[in-house]
Amino acid sequence: MPGGRLTQQERQQIALGLADDLAYAEIARRLDRPTSTVTREVMRNGGPAAYRADLAHRATGHRAQRRRQSAPQGPDTTPQPHGRDAEAVRAYEEVFTNGMMQSGMPKMASRVLACLYITDAGSLTAAELVERLQVSPATISKAIAFLESQGMVTRERDERRRERYFVDDDIWYRSMMVSAQVTAQLVDTTRQGAGVLGVGTPAGGRLENIARFLDFVSESIARAAEQGREVLHAKPETEGMAEAEEAEEADKAEEAEGGDKAEGTG
Repeated sequence: MPGGRLTQQERQQIALGLADDLAYAEIARRLDRPTSTVTREVMRNGGPAAYRADLAHRATGHRAQRRRQSAPQGPDTTPQPHGRDAEAVRAYEEVFTNGMMQSGMPKMASRVLACLYITDAGSLTAAELVERLQVSPATISKAIAFLESQGMVTRERDERRRERYFVDDDIWYRSMMVSAQVTAQLVDTTRQGAGVLGVGTPAGGRLENIARFLDFVSESIARAAEQGREVLHAKPETEGMAEAEEAEEADKAEEAEGGDKAEGTG
């Protein structure tokens, strides 16, 4: 498969493929590129509904220029923990950010959340976020305020009295509960409208049906969040997977040894 950055012509082909409702895999096949390359390109540049070839090409150039300006040069470059590929981590951070934006989250809040999630500690100070994202402290403060209102970050002061922001195991649980509460408030609003307009009228009946639907959704979200909460605290079963792999390797070794003995006997 060809490597290197996508050309402007390839991006135009991607835009045409999206306009024709082609799947990412089909667009990638026509370009002779990996499907992951096309998927990442689209998601980091507005998603399938907002992708524009010229804007994507300019944005890629700007991102590359920012990385050249901000990345340390020479042997002092800080290595990624756990042997991670730095470029792959940066690319995934953009994919994560775009995924959050596609769900309706503001851009800066999405960038802050992505930074927090890909950090092993799950926490950063305001100064660290400013340095990583190259924005003003006021911009970080505004993004954090939004995320707090959605129940998606918490804050506390560390031993040096600096404000530190956290994503913990219960972040998505709290976020889902906030969503359920907001939906429940909308139930009250639509039901009030049904009363004002008259449930027996077309407009009033429409609002009453909306209220009933949203009531069901709100209760379902809250119930599902409660039932699934323990999943957020589960640890990856890496130990068991490693043991299984070791057992499989041992079985293969025994089979090979048995085969060698059989050949020797024969």
